[in-house]
Amino acid sequence: MSRPVPVALLGLGGVGRAILSQLLSPPLASRFQLVLIANSRQSLSLPLPNSVPLTPSNYLPILEQHGAPLDVPSIVSVLSTHPDAPGIFIDSTGADTIPAMYPQILSMGVHIVTPNKKGFSGSSELYEAINASAYPNTTAVVLGESTVGAGLPILSTLKDLVATGDEIQRIEGVFSGTLSYIFNEFSKVEGGDVKFSDVVKVAKDKGYTEPDPRDDLSGTDVARKLTILSRLIPSTPLLPEGYASIPTQSLVPPVLADAQSKEEYLDRLTQGDQYFDDLRSEARKEGMVVRYVGVVDVEGGKVEAKLAKYPFDHPFATALKGSDNIISFHTKRYSPRPLIIQGAGAGADVTAMGCTSDLIKIHERLTTRRA
Repeated sequence: MSRPVPVALLGLGGVGRAILSQLLSPPLASRFQLVLIANSRQSLSLPLPNSVPLTPSNYLPILEQHGAPLDVPSIVSVLSTHPDAPGIFIDSTGADTIPAMYPQILSMGVHIVTPNKKGFSGSSELYEAINASAYPNTTAVVLGESTVGAGLPILSTLKDLVATGDEIQRIEGVFSGTLSYIFNEFSKVEGGDVKFSDVVKVAKDKGYTEPDPRDDLSGTDVARKLTILSRLIPSTPLLPEGYASIPTQSLVPPVLADAQSKEEYLDRLTQGDQYFDDLRSEARKEGMVVRYVGVVDVEGGKVEAKLAKYPFDHPFATALKGSDNIISFHTKRYSPRPLIIQGAGAGADVTAMGCTSDLIKIHERLTTRRA
């Protein structure tokens, strides 16, 4: 039986905790050796000297009691020099600083798995530097399945379509779990008169939005996902500034554009209701619902995040529940009926599964090479 692959986990928020839980449970515990965990301040080397087993319920007090100051280069060094190297660096942070280090990490032969979108959706300069330092240009692999659609097999499907010679014509989808929930509740096939402000407040109370809902309503998260997808397709438009190069429609209505804080925005949220009521009424008169979508139009040379209207019998109108994502791939092979992937596109456990499935892919590569 092959020896476990060393792994370090940086980032212990909701997704990081779920990754930790999955790594410590069968069947992953036999494949991977967790050599270090870290949050934004401290790191903890494993196994613990007193042989106390680390669990999802005891890691935090142990980290706070025995942790050392965070030193990312030292973590990478541990993974590159470990007796069972090369190891895998899991970046479960939402920071900009760690993705900026990906080229250096990869150049040391350390593999990377991450749900962090920043490195793949930022400037083309960083993206190209990451690719130059990764397979097939080097032996180090970087995977980020969960950067788009959490655990849904969206990136792997797109990579397979491209690698097998299919021609991508158009990708269209509801990429934000938050905005999926909001518009599934606000604009229904059966109608309704619920206010947009009430739906946003319920979404916030359910934990679907960021603490400041404007972070979701800005469309930036969708633009980042579109950037990641677009860069995997030959002949798509260049995006030198990544997500910032994509035309993105904000859902913060003009009347609330001057809100200075999230508290002021939430207090005044009802002022934007008429704006959204009009959008919904206009769509309903045409037999349509409103959805916030991302589009990569390869044939038209456009990438955009926007509000769009869909007929009552369209999958985007009828198939979505809760905070589901749905993505359609229109290709030369999948035409006229697209390939559709749908399911939970948010949540710690499914996002963590996207990461751990990437870990398994790297594990299989490493164990095959060792054999």
